[in-house]
Amino acid sequence: MFQNIVKVFAGEDKLRHRVKGTVVLMKKNVLDFNDFSASFLDRLHEFVGKRVSLQLVSAVNVDPGNSNGLKGKLGKPAFLEDWITTLAPLTVGETAFKVTFEWDEEIGTPGAFIIRNNHHSEFYLKSLTLENVPGQGVIRFICNSWVYPADKYEKDRIFFSNKAYLPSETPVPLLKYREEELENLRGNGKGQLQEWDRVYDYDVYNDLGNPDKGPQHARPTLGGSNEYPYPRRGRTGRPPTKSDPKCESRLNIASSLDVYVPRDERFGHLKMADFLAYALKSIVQVLKPELESLFDSTPNEFDSFEDVFKLYEGGIEVPEGILTEVRDNIPAEMLKEIFRSDGERFLKFPVPQVIAVDKSAWQTDEEFAREMLAGINPVIIRGLHEFPPASKLDPKLYGNQTSTITKEHIESNLEGLTVDEAIKERRLFILDLHDAVIPYIRRINSTSTKTYASRTILFLQKNGILKPLAIELSLPHPEGDQYGAISKVYTPEEQGVEKSFWQLAKAYVVVVDSGYHQLISHWLHTHAVIEPFILATNRQLSVLHPIHKLLQPHFRDTMNINALGRQILINAGGALESTVCPSRYSMEFSSVLYKDWVFPEQALPEDLLKRGVAVEDPTSQYGLRLLIEDYPFAVDGLEIWFAIRTWVQDYCSFYYREDDAVKKDNELQSWWKEIREVGHGDKKNEPWWPKMQTCEDLIQTCTILIWVASALHAAINFGQYPFGGFPPSRPAISRRFMPEKGTPEYDELVADPVKGYLKTISSQFQAVLGISLVEILSKHSSDEVYLGQRETPDWTSDAEPLQAFEKFGQKLASIEERILRMNSDEKFRNRFGPVKMPYTLLYPTSKGGLTGMGVPNSISI
Repeated sequence: MFQNIVKVFAGEDKLRHRVKGTVVLMKKNVLDFNDFSASFLDRLHEFVGKRVSLQLVSAVNVDPGNSNGLKGKLGKPAFLEDWITTLAPLTVGETAFKVTFEWDEEIGTPGAFIIRNNHHSEFYLKSLTLENVPGQGVIRFICNSWVYPADKYEKDRIFFSNKAYLPSETPVPLLKYREEELENLRGNGKGQLQEWDRVYDYDVYNDLGNPDKGPQHARPTLGGSNEYPYPRRGRTGRPPTKSDPKCESRLNIASSLDVYVPRDERFGHLKMADFLAYALKSIVQVLKPELESLFDSTPNEFDSFEDVFKLYEGGIEVPEGILTEVRDNIPAEMLKEIFRSDGERFLKFPVPQVIAVDKSAWQTDEEFAREMLAGINPVIIRGLHEFPPASKLDPKLYGNQTSTITKEHIESNLEGLTVDEAIKERRLFILDLHDAVIPYIRRINSTSTKTYASRTILFLQKNGILKPLAIELSLPHPEGDQYGAISKVYTPEEQGVEKSFWQLAKAYVVVVDSGYHQLISHWLHTHAVIEPFILATNRQLSVLHPIHKLLQPHFRDTMNINALGRQILINAGGALESTVCPSRYSMEFSSVLYKDWVFPEQALPEDLLKRGVAVEDPTSQYGLRLLIEDYPFAVDGLEIWFAIRTWVQDYCSFYYREDDAVKKDNELQSWWKEIREVGHGDKKNEPWWPKMQTCEDLIQTCTILIWVASALHAAINFGQYPFGGFPPSRPAISRRFMPEKGTPEYDELVADPVKGYLKTISSQFQAVLGISLVEILSKHSSDEVYLGQRETPDWTSDAEPLQAFEKFGQKLASIEERILRMNSDEKFRNRFGPVKMPYTLLYPTSKGGLTGMGVPNSISI
């Protein structure tokens, strides 16, 4: 009898056992403002019994009564507690709610939970932590996802614990849930997608133009053709335009922040990312047309460099009408930060680093050359292996495009060497912007832009400094492309009108380099090429998959900034067309250059070897030797590349013990197939794609993706304002050709070289618009997550990967120390140059704002 009493009490105790949990979430908010109506309606729903419920899903026992196959047993619903009495949802930030689950032994270890939001408004679910699971202790579920009211979803929302599983190792009760969640994310390819949809799907770039506004607003579709190949973007499903059914209709500028991306890809986790998006929209919607009309009615030119300095010292006086327009369109809290006007009638900018110490050092030949190694486009310079430089363009189409630079132009500056000897010693280099530009230069020059294709030859002096020797400026033959190029060569001069010509020649080089930087190095080679990987990762790799967990932080915010870019930056008539030299041909120009994109060559060591700025050397660290020893981007980049590579190798080796595991991973194979055949489908037949049959294939692929999304983008992007915020130093536009003798422009250049220079480069309007844009694009958000950091420390429950990640962080900290040490060593002159600007673009961490340093995990701006 006593035993029966014990059993009864034990049974009662089993039924009474409760598992305590804590849910952390953030309420819906717009920018940094509280949404009182949403909060009130949520409480009303709570009051009438429409609550937020959670159900645990077993990872060990299936539900025998489930008709959908082997699905884990569900626990009883539990509800978030004290929603009505918790005041925290009225303020921005995280709120913790208690939840109590009635324990059922048949659940065993929970591996997931289902949540139903029966409130009026969505919320951002950060995590669920179970405190006292019998036999397990603490179990964590990292969510980081917007959860909309349940009536917005066809299937319940499910979140898995922070344990990673390969598909073949997934507990059977979770397998069906894993597969169904991926099906949800793929969608059905139909209809216009709404903000609560979580669909990741592909489309071509058919939304850049607006043919309904007239033929001048039409742009070719990029992607899906041999003529205009391109990576794919995320599908929105918006209806077609009226005049061209193949083009997708566009949102008006006022709605540009509402462009569809899956909700978890949207800005909004903290205020700064939203602010940056808002600021970009404000510049395009408000400032651009107002400034355009101002400078059209008062066509002021910068007459001197002092005029340009006023942008930073006193500001440009802005008519009251513009200020009224600005005030009406921009929340007051943002006025000071966006325009630093705060109601004053001046538009003022921070001093760019390139002129912060010395206002004229940017004009030196040394600085011109140094920025090819330590500026914002340090990925173009190549070793020169033949002389004169040859062209790879088809001579049947473009005639003779061989360079007209002769030995006589350069041999007097080779420290006693002949050209052949300098080539043999690997001391000649070239910035070659000829072949990429010549096929497009006729079209580019049909716009208001007037510029040249160029080749710049440089010599590596014994002191390690690059010296520019000659610049060739080329135009297509006036009688037709097939007749070759008309070229003129300029060499360094120290005085007279020849010095002015040399300064202008350097400016024309920088103009095209700026366009190439913005369109190819920056937009195409980081933003655009990464988006298909983001889509495929979410469509084919479950959140349980270790490679999803590895890559996901490096995709944060990228789809959103790309979508915003399609709306207001790279679209027809957008800000980019107004501020870079290819103008209306900018995006199709990037499509032509995508033909040259090769995925394995995005690995930094491969890139350096291909460009002939490094050679294989088994005795050197990392197995290669830089031919320019003091090459800041390459030196710091290699340190970071191999730190990433070691981290990825340690991580992947934990989950993939042998090549066979890679071959048999069905999610991984589907992921790789979709990237090649759909996401980068215009290159699906290229022989260079890794086969994804070995651990090495996987490690190298993931290293490339993390490198491109983090360090490469940081090196290309966050120096835009420090270098480009002073337009004379890095002009993005040239408005007239080199002056010919006997013309008023020539006489002006002789009489006032500075005025002649300023009249050639960006106009006042183009300069102010360009500065406004690059300032925003160069800023870090206050909630930026940097390489070696994670948003959530408990992102995985596997101890070995956590230890490897900690080791990765320690390595990056040592790289920071090394960078600071080298920047203070005067023997590394290319690290600071005549402008006294230390190279910090690959310094891993930073504070928020405009810093010229910091490597975020992802392409987030």
